[in-house]
Amino acid sequence: MINDHFIVLCVMSLITFAFMGIDKALAKKGLWRIPEKTLFALAVFGGALGGVVGMQVFRHKTKHTSFKLGMPLLLILNIGVLICLIK
Repeated sequence: MINDHFIVLCVMSLITFAFMGIDKALAKKGLWRIPEKTLFALAVFGGALGGVVGMQVFRHKTKHTSFKLGMPLLLILNIGVLICLIK
């Protein structure tokens, strides 16, 4: 049986991935952007995998040190929390 916490991480990752793609599209058009704190908040609450993958797929925020370091660290945190919750 799949743990509910794992499902939450998957859903949050999909949402974060989508937000990264949307923000990249908005940036290309010069329109209003999704605040970086929103992207990080989504990552903190379980969406870090989607953030990391979104950075690579959309080539978005890859030059920002805060994202290059922050998203992978949040992914490690997300995995650690998941392991603790599963036990």
